[in-house]
Amino acid sequence: MKTITLLEFRKNSKKVLEWARRGERMVMTFRGKPVCRIEPMGNELPESDDPFYQIIHLAQQGGSLNNKQMDKVIYGL
Repeated sequence: MKTITLLEFRKNSKKVLEWARRGERMVMTFRGKPVCRIEPMGNELPESDDPFYQIIHLAQQGGSLNNKQMDKVIYGL
């Protein structure tokens, strides 16, 4: 399985998503440690309490988030 760092994902997210669309599975690392998998989705939908979707609540409050703030919301770091 391919490994990708969070920094690589931020720089090349479109390419990473294209890999997933073609069926590739990847492990994303943060500071050298695996934190999540990126993989193609079947017909199932993500859980409604998925932390990734919490960003929208912050975006509606206005302003922009820096990388540290996004990491805190998504990964609880």
